Amino acid sequence: MTARVDPIPLEARVFQGRRAGLVTRAAAGCIDIGVVVIALIVAYLGFVVVVFLVPPGGFELPVPPLWLDLVVAPVAMTLYLAVSWHGDGRTYGCHVMGLRVVDRRAQNPNLVTALLRAAFNVTFPLGLAWVALSRQNRSVQDVVLRTSVIYDWDVRPRVPVAYPAAAD
Repeated sequence: MTARVDPIPLEARVFQGRRAGLVTRAAAGCIDIGVVVIALIVAYLGFVVVVFLVPPGGFELPVPPLWLDLVVAPVAMTLYLAVSWHGDGRTYGCHVMGLRVVDRRAQNPNLVTALLRAAFNVTFPLGLAWVALSRQNRSVQDVVLRTSVIYDWDVRPRVPVAYPAAAD
């Protein structure tokens, strides 16, 4: 007889599947903002390298216009959130904090719902504050789009790869 070992710590098991609170969700959001900021900085540095290498001669550091910054950052954040939530139900911040975004059927949100939720989060981030007032730990975005952010530590065991026996 083999004993099943639950990889979730005993203290965390009671939270698995419950809706996440404000602090955990805010921490995940801060991590996600950091990921997008780093990605945008890397993209800008790549652009600077290309500008430096293409026209030989004098070089000036390109300064993007303000309107471009105000458009690119929110669009990048929206796309990052939507693709992550639709694909795996979690962003990198959600992964670190043990969270998952689910729809009303406890599935990953479809692409339209994920995109609407991401756009709603980017344009109205104060909607997250409703979590502190809601008995169900749901943000304004969750209420409107019928989604939830739950604790879900991804602890599924990896399936071992079967290699064929070596021929003698």
